[in-house]
Amino acid sequence: MALHTWTLDSTPLPEVLRIARETGWEAVEMRAIDFTRAAEAGQSEEEVFELVQASGLKVASMGGRLGWMYAEGEERRELLGIMADACRRAEALGCPVVQCPVDFARGDLKRAAASVREVGDMAAKHGVRVAIETYSVAEQFNTLARGRELLAAADHPAVGLDVDSYHIQRIGEGMAAMLDLTIDQIALVQYSDVPAHAGPPEPGNLLNRLPPGRGVVPFVDFFRILSEKGYSGYWSYEAPNPATWERDATEVAREAHAATLEILARVG
Repeated sequence: MALHTWTLDSTPLPEVLRIARETGWEAVEMRAIDFTRAAEAGQSEEEVFELVQASGLKVASMGGRLGWMYAEGEERRELLGIMADACRRAEALGCPVVQCPVDFARGDLKRAAASVREVGDMAAKHGVRVAIETYSVAEQFNTLARGRELLAAADHPAVGLDVDSYHIQRIGEGMAAMLDLTIDQIALVQYSDVPAHAGPPEPGNLLNRLPPGRGVVPFVDFFRILSEKGYSGYWSYEAPNPATWERDATEVAREAHAATLEILARVG
């Protein structure tokens, strides 16, 4: 079980690591912005590595940045550079996965697949996999079914999908959409609950995520389907929510951990 740093976004990384360890999480999921903020505070990348390693926590996934599938010119070079940094950092921390959402814009499938292969080669060089996250607000790759089409077109062994309960629920696919996934297609699992009255998925309406069991996601089905497929990677709790960021971070982390264990106990 991993705690995504976005879940405690208002808490400095050293405190996130301490809280995660003390509240029972086995790993954290990190982002590019964690390193940016550390640099702004005068910390080197190596000092961040040492901080994480000293915590005793594993790193479940290292975040990249979306937009590289259809970007051009200098923007593309910058975004691919961020992905390269994420792959390098993942290798340095013994992290198995680099996670990145799909582009939100629509474009040519063949071009997207070529970009995915390029990033897949980058990841393979560092001995990690890329987990592409289908996003409920994306115009094109907003469902697992469309994510599988992208994987098939790219056909790269170092690339799989990030299966996220929040986006599956928000786009209205239903948990049965996971039944068509093969275990090789699942590179990472992220989870959080969706409020009962979340409304339609829109870019400005995604920061309302809740602990499992507090919303409408059928989590017993979610965890059971993935477990029965043989998934044995990290369950990463990613629940950004401004209301949560104003609360005591230790309480937030402990509450989510307990809620997850309660669901998993029902799964058996």
